[in-house]
Amino acid sequence: MVKFVSLVLLITCCINASAQKAIIAGPMPGHIELRTAKIWLQFEDNVKNASIHYRRGGSGSKLSTQKLSLEGGEFNTVVFTLTALDPATTYNYYVTAGAVKNYLDSGTFTTQALWQFRKPPADFSFIAGSCTYFNQPPYDRPGTPYGQDSSIFNVMANEKAQFMFWLGDNWYTRYPDYSSEWGLNYRPSHERRMPVLQKLLKSMSHYAIWDDHDYGPNDADKSYVLKEASRNAFMRFWANPTYGFEGQGIYSMFNYNDADFFMLDDRWWRSSDKMKDSVDGKINAGKKMFGDEQIEWLKNALLYSKGNSFTKFRVIVTGSQMLNRVTRFNSFNHFRGEYNELLDFLKENKIDGVVFITGDRHHSEIIRLQRNDDYT
Repeated sequence: MVKFVSLVLLITCCINASAQKAIIAGPMPGHIELRTAKIWLQFEDNVKNASIHYRRGGSGSKLSTQKLSLEGGEFNTVVFTLTALDPATTYNYYVTAGAVKNYLDSGTFTTQALWQFRKPPADFSFIAGSCTYFNQPPYDRPGTPYGQDSSIFNVMANEKAQFMFWLGDNWYTRYPDYSSEWGLNYRPSHERRMPVLQKLLKSMSHYAIWDDHDYGPNDADKSYVLKEASRNAFMRFWANPTYGFEGQGIYSMFNYNDADFFMLDDRWWRSSDKMKDSVDGKINAGKKMFGDEQIEWLKNALLYSKGNSFTKFRVIVTGSQMLNRVTRFNSFNHFRGEYNELLDFLKENKIDGVVFITGDRHHSEIIRLQRNDDYT
């Protein structure tokens, strides 16, 4: 059963304060399932190899090690995938790099439980947010910019949640950023190292989808010429389960207890927002937010989820509003062909337990779409 809210796990370990500077950002747990776990870090440019040492909670358990080579250079990130873990188990992990033997940093994570056929699913919690703006005065807009106060991240870090969803605009590319591959990597690298983020990054797992500002320019769509470079930058700075198929898009899904989460990409195949919603009084079926390939995948994934008797909730996560039918801002409603197609599909196939979680708007609201003769 899903509840919206989590767990800050603290461990004590001998940390070398001076050596810790080799780590620029992280560690940040990413996708964690029953027997594997992803841990993301960013290191200084001269670090060419790093290791994670991990073991079950308790000093008496065996210590396992995974060592990886790094590319080095300005955007020196790595994702460790720890394997052969046990379900429903808390692990301690410790980070080393290069020839330094002392631990640079440490953390904990807990694998998912194998509850199917055994017991009811446990309650769990997650948090979600979008539109993260850290000020950099030379590149902020003139006047009073976004940003200013980042204290919310300290509050979020203290929530007892299993994971966080970053709902797009997870960093704001500026005019000097989105015209080059370097700029598309510079912006997340600059933001991710912010001290106020580090406790949150370590405290729970993190999943992300993008919206326009971490994809490219404002209101960017499928015509963005650096979309492939943007996708590569996105993958460099997150540890999602997967990223689309065959090099296209960033959509993915995962399961947590009795909920399936569908992470949609609202930019890769998106038609221009300026394209007309209707032509000659008829819905413009050519105007799409998600694209044929992704919608087809979503339909099949929802049907598969419906067929799993253990899954009670289907949470669809994306960067643009989905159910707001009156807004003039970014919303699925302005892509009426796809909008009708998806909602009709949900109705015709009786896909129940559907919740949409979206980003973009700089406030919070709850919308319920009541439809006649439909499931509740």
